[in-house]
Amino acid sequence: MCGIAGLLDPSNISLQVLSRMLDRLKHRGPDDFGTWTDQDSGIALGHRRLSIIDLSAAGHQPMVSTSGRFVLSYNGEIYNFVALRSQLEKSGAAPAWRGHSDTEVLLAALEAWGVNETLRRCNGMFALALWDTHTRTLSLARDRMGEKPLYFGWIAGRFAFASEMKALDRVPGWSPLMHRLAIASFLRTGYVHGPESAVEGIFRLPPGGWLQLTLEQMQQPRDWAWLEPRTKRYWSLADATRAGQEELLTDAEGATKLLEPLLREAVALRMVADVPLGVFLSGGIDSSLVTALMQAQSARPVRSFSIGFNEPGYDEAPFARAVAQHLGTDHTELYVDAAAALKLVPNLAETFDEPFADHSQLPTLLVSELTRRHVTVALTGDGGDELFAGYQRYFAILELQRFLGMLSPKLHRSLAALSGLSAKLLSPLSRSGHVIGSWSFRLSRLSERLSTTDLDAMRLSFIGGAGNSRLLSGPSAAAIRYNQPPSKICEPLRRLMYGDQNDYLVDDILHKVDRASMAHGLETRIPLLDHRIVELSWRLAPTLLTRRGHGKLLLRRVLEQYVPRALFERPKQGFAPPMDAWLRGPLREWAESRLSQDSLRELPMLDAGAVRAIWNAHCRRGANAGYVIWNVLMLADWRERFRARC
Repeated sequence: MCGIAGLLDPSNISLQVLSRMLDRLKHRGPDDFGTWTDQDSGIALGHRRLSIIDLSAAGHQPMVSTSGRFVLSYNGEIYNFVALRSQLEKSGAAPAWRGHSDTEVLLAALEAWGVNETLRRCNGMFALALWDTHTRTLSLARDRMGEKPLYFGWIAGRFAFASEMKALDRVPGWSPLMHRLAIASFLRTGYVHGPESAVEGIFRLPPGGWLQLTLEQMQQPRDWAWLEPRTKRYWSLADATRAGQEELLTDAEGATKLLEPLLREAVALRMVADVPLGVFLSGGIDSSLVTALMQAQSARPVRSFSIGFNEPGYDEAPFARAVAQHLGTDHTELYVDAAAALKLVPNLAETFDEPFADHSQLPTLLVSELTRRHVTVALTGDGGDELFAGYQRYFAILELQRFLGMLSPKLHRSLAALSGLSAKLLSPLSRSGHVIGSWSFRLSRLSERLSTTDLDAMRLSFIGGAGNSRLLSGPSAAAIRYNQPPSKICEPLRRLMYGDQNDYLVDDILHKVDRASMAHGLETRIPLLDHRIVELSWRLAPTLLTRRGHGKLLLRRVLEQYVPRALFERPKQGFAPPMDAWLRGPLREWAESRLSQDSLRELPMLDAGAVRAIWNAHCRRGANAGYVIWNVLMLADWRERFRARC
């Protein structure tokens, strides 16, 4: 795992600028750094290395191909590099190997097979930049599911790219202007959606995509309307869903026999490393399954790690401990309180790079810090909810849709209007701290969810919670843009799952895991997002996903072969701290400083009066609005840290 950066400046290519960019990525690669420049073209590539496979100098980057034609700066892991190396050798396309790193294999494959074919053959997580010295073109590429980030854009006329946006603020002329629609989408859901970042003119390469730019094209600033049709896809979620829906599986036993060996192989591939390895274990189905499959394929106890909270209703540590004891892992846990979280809060904007307000960012940072004290690589159970229908909101949305379907359009509109009006009438009570005022937020949420019958709009409303629409001072209906699922996906549950895989998984979950782990120089690997498992999951009929309000049926079938059902069959519990209580207590002073009139004045897209009213209601216990206020706090902190203009 590493950090990459580069820039084009034909008039004055500066290694000093590139070095400053790489310094901003030191946490991603503390073991080594390197630069490569072509003065004639004005291109410079840089790399920060976290050594995982082949710890020798043979893995140093940027890496130049044997022929001298290609230069690669790459972040990630190609899990099937041994198989690719064998294919290159059998075809006579292998160079004289200098070491045994996956980087060297990837570079040789790119030279032998080209970008598109190589990416199609790779099983991995990555973001890469490849410079062709003959054609003077730069290729940028990202893994299928978007596990590794890659930002790029034009800054004062200079083209630049990096693993994290914070590295771009070292490019001369950096003067970030907030992207209004991106900020509006963040305020509604807690994360920025899609390929356009929170800063105007800075883009995020889409998952499964690669973009090739000539020297001339890099010298002229472009917008997304120009870039989008030129971004090629070597793999797409839409194609995977269409293919899967054409050959549905309906037999649970047969589907399990297909899934289990894939899961075992995906875990085994991600256990290859020349450094110590561990696993995040929460005690839930997904992390327990990954841990069980690791332990089943390990000759010694696997290192497992978990975080606990002292507050009732938030502590999963006992469940993780029970699973660890059953499997025989070498388990480590850490109990944290508000004081530990408070130490992290001042640096959250710096860590997460863009406005980001998923409450679980705090425990994810803490478990990453704990894990990095003992190992360099950790497997995680992320992806199971999105791929195998694990979220309870799916069932709530489907029930709501069925209820609305029984109403006449007129009655539907009347209910939405009545709940909205009632919320406004009760709002003064919530501001004063009256207990009845808490219904204002509940009715506001109901009004938002009754105002549409569109499944994806409902999904985003459930992700964002109640009250978020009150924050915005202007129109925001078009703030969130998303790709509609393929027309062949008619089943409502599947449409919800597609939406989550398409944006929530990429822009919230994977963003969180990457930034939190890399902040501590820890590489995380996600077996459930092996593209073969993703593709197989789309072949499952709805009857193989859920039953009686419970999801992940096949994952449960596999897990019960390793762990008794009594240890994992329990209500789903989110990986989040008691934010409502913390904001009223130890975090209150810090929050007040970010919600001052002066601070809010710098964010004109916000309704400052509404923000203050919601905050006062929360502090006086007229409502539990921590999830709404946290969005504002993270935006205010980010604006101040990155000096972003509105």
